[in-house]
Amino acid sequence: MMTPRNTQPTKDFIKIIPLGGLGEVGRNMMVLEHRNDIVIVDTGLGFPEENMPGVDFVIPNVNYLKNKLRNIRGIVFTHGHYDHIGALPYLIEKLGNPPLFASNLTAGIIRKRHEDFENLPRLKLKVIKKGDVVRLGVFSFEFFKQAHTIADNMGLFIETPVGNIVHTSDFKFDETPMYDEPTDFNKLKELSQRGVHLLMSDSTGAEEEGHSLSEKAIFENLEKIFIQRKNSRIIAATFASLINRIQQLITLSEKYGRKVIIEGHTMRMNIEISKKLGYVKAKKGTFIRSDQVNNYPDEKITIICTGAQGEEKATLMKIITKEHRYIRIHKNDTIIFSSSVIPGNERSVQMLKDNLLKQGAKVYHYKMMDIHASGHGRKEELGQMIEIMRPKFFLPIHGQYSMMAAHKELAIEKGIPENNIVVAENGDCVRLYKDKIELEKQYTNVEVVMIDGLGSESLQDVVIRDRQTLAKEGIFVIITIVDKNTGKVKNSPDIISRGFVYLRESKDLLKESRKITIHTIEKYTLSGKVVNWAYLKNNIKNNLEKFLYSKTGRKPVIIPVIIEV
Repeated sequence: MMTPRNTQPTKDFIKIIPLGGLGEVGRNMMVLEHRNDIVIVDTGLGFPEENMPGVDFVIPNVNYLKNKLRNIRGIVFTHGHYDHIGALPYLIEKLGNPPLFASNLTAGIIRKRHEDFENLPRLKLKVIKKGDVVRLGVFSFEFFKQAHTIADNMGLFIETPVGNIVHTSDFKFDETPMYDEPTDFNKLKELSQRGVHLLMSDSTGAEEEGHSLSEKAIFENLEKIFIQRKNSRIIAATFASLINRIQQLITLSEKYGRKVIIEGHTMRMNIEISKKLGYVKAKKGTFIRSDQVNNYPDEKITIICTGAQGEEKATLMKIITKEHRYIRIHKNDTIIFSSSVIPGNERSVQMLKDNLLKQGAKVYHYKMMDIHASGHGRKEELGQMIEIMRPKFFLPIHGQYSMMAAHKELAIEKGIPENNIVVAENGDCVRLYKDKIELEKQYTNVEVVMIDGLGSESLQDVVIRDRQTLAKEGIFVIITIVDKNTGKVKNSPDIISRGFVYLRESKDLLKESRKITIHTIEKYTLSGKVVNWAYLKNNIKNNLEKFLYSKTGRKPVIIPVIIEV
């Protein structure tokens, strides 16, 4: 007897799948899915971890979307920081080159960055402004302005079949920003009155007590340095996308009669775009080239550059190591680190400061005085956002797990039932219904994708493992010449060792390694059988690996080379 078919309709729900940014700082990317409609919010990159030698940055894994490209209605961007837009060139083709929606400055930065990738398709990019509404499948996105450390940052009010969702973007409540609009509390309250089913809120500052600093306070403290250090050259390092802070430094330089040099490819690119679009203003003659630095006395120069995180290839590191073509550290230079330290970069930044101090520079950083304000609201602001929006359900986003857990506790304090709160991580699936919210753990694979240089192909794990082994254990190359007629080894094999053993002090080890190699080769070449050279090299590698480990306790990368003559 056949079982009657269930005619009850399935309860409608929205899938929210973070592919990056939850459980980490950066690499932000989120998928919203309802049946056959998918919208993506942001495609950001992240910093590599210490166990990723040679990796420039990491990007989201989009394998989940590989067979769903026809369902992608578009990508919506919140703002122009690289942890929200930087992965786009590496993902645009994998995502089927869908329509893109971004504010004016964000769109400008996206277009300029796209120029570095000549083989990519033309972008379908539409510029939006605050108040605009975009319909993408069943989703309707309304863009509203949020204060941050870059202009044109947009929060998202999203109408869906199960209820309204608010995505805060990165935000802070700043009523006295510099060169930007203050937080529009009336707009936030108006959105709340429409009914907020789910609030997805930035968690980066959730472990920090109090209220974030206003950019006005930062400007006032930066001005104190310009006054106190009026007789020295000023070198300010910050993020390339921190347009607002760069404008403050330009304004102060003009006020105190200084010329400005912008150094760092990405920073110059961002300033060029921002000037063109009217987000950065400077008097004629303010900017000079780096090759003109010695044409002016030190007290007339401000250098604004990248490298505040201790990055090896950034401008500040090149200046310190004397690799920069024109700029050197002068005794009595004033160095301003106008940025906080990203978790994981503490050691690199400390070494940078120490090196600068050894060269006679005076160093200022955010722990000494308030010369950097985070663009992320602290507990007071995050709690206020929850109070304004009065959501039924809550999903903390953007940040390490501890940050999101702290945000959850804050939401409970503000009256949201614990059962209505989900703390998700990358790869999880949040199912949002009209009457409940559920979490499906490890819903999709989000194994990190590593990028090396401008190549569009991601690095494979085996490459990273080899790099880690090379860094820890070194390399051992043995080159053997074999007579192709007799199969006998000619002469003694040559050995090259880097980072493993010092050859002059390891004669017995090398002698035995040569014997093992010759014996392994001739065992096969003199047998009269057709030699499989790949198989033979693998045997040499295995035999040497066992021997070298027994003598040294280490496992270098072993490369056998056989040359037939």
